[in-house]
Amino acid sequence: MSCRPLLFLLAQTFLLFDMFLSFTLNNCTMEFSETETLSCQQRLLQKIPDDVPLNSEVLDVSFNQISQIKKNDLKRFLELNVLLVTRNQLQNIDDEAFVNLKKLRILDLSHNNLTNLTQLVFAGLHTLTSLNLEHNHISQIAPNTFQPLFSLHRVVLSFNRISNLADITALFTLPNMQQISLTKNLLTSFDSDDLPFNSSNVTEISLNYNKLQNFILKRDVFPRLSSVKLTGSQQFDWYVASDTFLRNVTEISLSESFSLASFSAILNSTRSLQTLLLTPLDRPTAKSFVQIACSTTSVKTLTLTFLTLRFIDHQFFQSCSQLQELKLPFNNIEQLSSQSFNSLTQLKGLDMNLNQLSKVPVSVRPLWTLEVLDLSSNSIREINCLDFANLTRLISLNLRRNQIVHLEQCYFQNLFSLDTLDLGRNPVHTIGRTFEVGLSHLRVLLLSGNLDQFWLGPGAFRNLSSLRILNLKSNKFIFTEYDVFEGMEKLRRLVSWVSEMSKELFEGLRDLVFLELHMNSFGPNTRTDQNSSDETPFSNLQNLTQLLIFVEPTFSIKIFPDVFQGLQSLVSLKVDYFFRAPIHRRTFTHTPLLTRLSVTNSDFSFLSAEVFDPIPKLEELDLSKNKLTTLEFLGNLRGLQMLVVHDNHLSIINETLFQSFPSLTYLDLSKNALLCDCLNAGFQEWVWSSNRTQVVGGASYQCMSPVTQLEQRFLDFDTRLCKIDIEFILFVSCSSVTLLTLVLSFVYHFLRWQLIYAYNLFLAHVYDTKRRRRNEAHRYDAFISYSVHDEEWVCHEMLPVLEGQQGWRLCLHHRDFQPGKPIVENITDAIYSSRKTVCVISTSYLQSDWCSREIQMASVRLFDEHKDVLVLVFLEELSPWRLSPYYRMRRLMKKRSYLRWPRASQHRAVFWQNLRRALESDAHPDQQHRLVQSEQE
Repeated sequence: MSCRPLLFLLAQTFLLFDMFLSFTLNNCTMEFSETETLSCQQRLLQKIPDDVPLNSEVLDVSFNQISQIKKNDLKRFLELNVLLVTRNQLQNIDDEAFVNLKKLRILDLSHNNLTNLTQLVFAGLHTLTSLNLEHNHISQIAPNTFQPLFSLHRVVLSFNRISNLADITALFTLPNMQQISLTKNLLTSFDSDDLPFNSSNVTEISLNYNKLQNFILKRDVFPRLSSVKLTGSQQFDWYVASDTFLRNVTEISLSESFSLASFSAILNSTRSLQTLLLTPLDRPTAKSFVQIACSTTSVKTLTLTFLTLRFIDHQFFQSCSQLQELKLPFNNIEQLSSQSFNSLTQLKGLDMNLNQLSKVPVSVRPLWTLEVLDLSSNSIREINCLDFANLTRLISLNLRRNQIVHLEQCYFQNLFSLDTLDLGRNPVHTIGRTFEVGLSHLRVLLLSGNLDQFWLGPGAFRNLSSLRILNLKSNKFIFTEYDVFEGMEKLRRLVSWVSEMSKELFEGLRDLVFLELHMNSFGPNTRTDQNSSDETPFSNLQNLTQLLIFVEPTFSIKIFPDVFQGLQSLVSLKVDYFFRAPIHRRTFTHTPLLTRLSVTNSDFSFLSAEVFDPIPKLEELDLSKNKLTTLEFLGNLRGLQMLVVHDNHLSIINETLFQSFPSLTYLDLSKNALLCDCLNAGFQEWVWSSNRTQVVGGASYQCMSPVTQLEQRFLDFDTRLCKIDIEFILFVSCSSVTLLTLVLSFVYHFLRWQLIYAYNLFLAHVYDTKRRRRNEAHRYDAFISYSVHDEEWVCHEMLPVLEGQQGWRLCLHHRDFQPGKPIVENITDAIYSSRKTVCVISTSYLQSDWCSREIQMASVRLFDEHKDVLVLVFLEELSPWRLSPYYRMRRLMKKRSYLRWPRASQHRAVFWQNLRRALESDAHPDQQHRLVQSEQE
């Protein structure tokens, strides 16, 4: 009985331990990352979820229907660093709702319906550095609302209804405040007289799209201000009492709302201005502003955007000789004068993306100082060999998203300093010998997203000895030959289309660390087994750490077991539609450092556990979109941290499997045909447990069978009928053990010899039945049963007479028993294989257990066959009182005749003659011996 409490305690301990192994969230997902990131986006939440881990560092409840944050909603999140509540219906936040978030650094409350901020709404947020309140309806702010935020350095109040600058003056006095955005509010004035402080540390102020009527600084209240944004405002008065008040301003953005006089006043107040943004302006105004800016200031960077320029003449930038960077995006520019940029003798960067250029402007050719040129997102169809001929200092050239069809050798031949060339998203059809001349310093070449197919011949990039990154991933196919990557020993990252993997294709890429392959047959006859990978296509890529292979669904390849041979440095492997048969157990033997593995869209339904034996360091495994029916093959992956197996055919999950993964923190089993049955009761209990392993989406898992459970949630399946009453089982078990112990003790004490006798009787009966069925002849004339203490008499007295003189064939245990056979079986075989059993009885014989068994077996045969098969020979005189404990012996002596050796001392010949007559009672010894011998032959 005492074992019941102990076993019950052990069961309880096990269940408690199991509760710390997994957890599932009803409305959120923990992202697998270094930080505890909790994502609850787009879940129709109406309040902050309360069933989430309290150690979360990032909480994202964006895109929901939360209308209120109550005081106790967040008090448990003591480790929270980032809180994102953007795009909800938030109307009210209780005072001190964030008071317990002592570690919060980023708070985003944008795109909500807040109208006012109370005095204690941000109480306790002493570590907050960034606050976003844009796109609300805030019009009222209590005087000391921002006072607790002394670590704040960035606040966004754009797109609200703030009309009084005094409401936010506390922001300017915060000791660490740097950036304040007040874009699109109702401010009408920015006057230092309305700012009750002497100095502010603010460096950036955005006042875009307000209704400012004046900007007045009579005091030096912003000594560190470096950026002022005033675009989209109405025309207003600008007054700065001294040009030293804005001495550190280096960036200003303005629009057409300023008169030329105001614009000149602004430039005169900002003597250190380097970056100027003008938007939007009509052509005459823009031209005037540019001339004033370039002639009166030290502007180095000029941005003109959303202007309707279309054409730029040679006078537009005539006075801008000091410019180092010119940006002209979104201006619908179609044409430029050939001398448009002649005066820009110091220009290093030119950005003309998102315009309507049909060719490279001729005005670019004289810009020999240019280092960065962006002509992306235009309509350029042709390139002239002279377009970039003089741009020998060019470092970056962007021609992405144009209509370029042909590339010639002369286009880039003089770009000796070029580091990055982007030709992506063009309908390039021919490459030719484009990359064989020049470009000796090119490190990045992007031909991704190509809109047409083209051919790359052997050594197409041979001259690009400095190339580090090459992207050939296109919307169409790029045909490559085996030697296409010849001479690219320094290449580090490669993305390409291929039709076949081979050792020759990747030969020479010794420094490659990242390889992404997209495979297709490039022909109309797809889905063929003739395409096969070389046995060791990657054997030369000994430094490769990341490999991604994406195979088109209609294309199949034959995978050899040693396909990844040579990749001893590989850390991450992702393949899609790659394996069309179960993975061979030798596949990963060459990648011992693999920690991230993704095998998706394959046809196998099972895997061998030996597949993962060579990669014990695996931490992340994605087996999504396969046909797996079991996960038992994962048992040896002790270091696994993330497991994704959604979209498979799993129906029954063994919960004990996941308990063998001590490091597992992320598990995704969604979109599987889970069975809502007692077979999954243990897994359901494991899912309900919490703290270590997150079962992603576990709360939304649906029952796929049986039919009665369809559309029911897996976690709602009632498992109470599956549970066994542990207390009752323990009671019955302990009671049974106790009763059995008592019964066995009683039997052993009182019925031991009766059971032994019955057992021997049973063995004898079985043996005799078998013997009769086989109708065997006797192999011996007699079996001599004696004690080891009487062995000398048997060997020196009995054997010489019976075997030597009389010719009997005797069976003796020390000589004829079969080695290795159980003693009981040897005794039984000896007795039933002999015509007679001779018991040599002495005091030692009576005290021997084995001798007792031998005479018992002989007695059984005697009673069973009703024949004279037992002969008793007494070696010594035994008094009746010495025989009294051996009642079986006394019974035999009363029914059977016997011989006494002590009385034969004077007449030994008579003794041996009597023994002979006893042995030959049913046959002569010679005849019997010959009979046995003939049968054996």
